[in-house]
Amino acid sequence: MSITRYQPGKRMSQAVVHGNTVYLAGQVATDYNGSIEKQTGEVLAAIDKLLAEAGTSKSKVLFCQVILNNIGDFAAMNTVYDAWIDPANPPARAAIEARLAHPSLKVEIIAVAAKD
Repeated sequence: MSITRYQPGKRMSQAVVHGNTVYLAGQVATDYNGSIEKQTGEVLAAIDKLLAEAGTSKSKVLFCQVILNNIGDFAAMNTVYDAWIDPANPPARAAIEARLAHPSLKVEIIAVAAKD
């Protein structure tokens, strides 16, 4: 089975496809000063872009891992996330609180999707 890497860098690739499975690296917002809603929207837009680049879409997302730097932002994050997901195909999901790579980041999302 082939492996295709998208946007490879020195440390990691933003997406890796193995067979019919797409693994995305954790996505974060570019605007570190944005609200949780703004950052979540940016993250989901980045996920959409990577999924399209890898030949799939959010309707094929199998799993999302949501990492919040403050679990108190859970409800606000969900307002944006709930509007984004394909309601006919919601993925499995987990959400945790953890420190992120920069103190101003509020959310990071990791996703795994199918290609078929």
